[in-house]
Amino acid sequence: MSANLPKPFRDALDERARQALACWGVTDQKPELLKYRENAVFRVHLADGRPAALRLHRAGYHSAEALHSELLWMAALNNGGLAVPQPISTEDGRLLVALPAEGEFGTQHADVINWMDGEPLGESGKPLSLAPQRLVRIFSELGASMAEMHNLADRWTPPDGFWRAAWDGEGLLGSRPLWGRFWDCAVLPPAQATALSALRHDLRQHLATLPTPAKDFGLIHADLVRENVLVDERGVTFIDFDDAGHGFRLFDIATALLKNRREPAYETIAAALIAGYRSRRALTDAALSSLPLFLVLRSLTYIGWFAARPELPGSGERVLRYADETLALANELGFT
Repeated sequence: MSANLPKPFRDALDERARQALACWGVTDQKPELLKYRENAVFRVHLADGRPAALRLHRAGYHSAEALHSELLWMAALNNGGLAVPQPISTEDGRLLVALPAEGEFGTQHADVINWMDGEPLGESGKPLSLAPQRLVRIFSELGASMAEMHNLADRWTPPDGFWRAAWDGEGLLGSRPLWGRFWDCAVLPPAQATALSALRHDLRQHLATLPTPAKDFGLIHADLVRENVLVDERGVTFIDFDDAGHGFRLFDIATALLKNRREPAYETIAAALIAGYRSRRALTDAALSSLPLFLVLRSLTYIGWFAARPELPGSGERVLRYADETLALANELGFT
């Protein structure tokens, strides 16, 4: 998405990145822009030569408190042995720096995390190209790492002031969901809007009466899609904790599975992920019986996310497509 940025803005963004990187004692390099969405992410090299990722956070999207909390949780997971990015302090010990409003940019925050090797597991919308045996190994490792992340989260005591958003009933289906009002999008035709509103009401009832085994709730990644799972010969790595927060553990599992449901090897993928998860953490059949609910809940989030970002190419078309896909999924899984 960075290739489509107007040159004047791109030049200003590069200068903004150099301004931020100076806080880490680096003043003699041009950061390499990798991604421009919620954050502008750059590949950089620190003063000691280590590769790292510099993130310029979108102004107004997350508070300083939430961003600092994200970094503290990543540090705790890394200290617990999980392969996730480790925040890197500035020369004066800060994990997060505030950049003043300047030119085209409002007040925003920046951080630096260590570089994680590996290739993304895949890209949404494109078939996986890996052999079945390789898929079993990867998704088994993904499930095991996810379970270990949940275990570490349960054992960790967050410091005072720690705050992350909640992917709970209100965050998913309330009047102001975290990723937008999916039933109330300007581009939706009346029939779709009505159907999504009815589905929302139905799902609120299901979530309110969730069976006890499915209520496992705590800190989660919340966005373990293919692009956020890096793979190499050593295993899997989780990146992009931008949407991490408090939520149902089944939501993490549903997120990792949803975009793979049309894969020919989906049953194998799902079985491997669940077996890997169970190798590190309890997950009963009674709990898994609620997985369809969380698959639909995850699918709904994409509608609101794109509706809130009309500036993205094809946003309106994606809203309509995701609405169709979600209603079809809900019907397939028995929710309409």
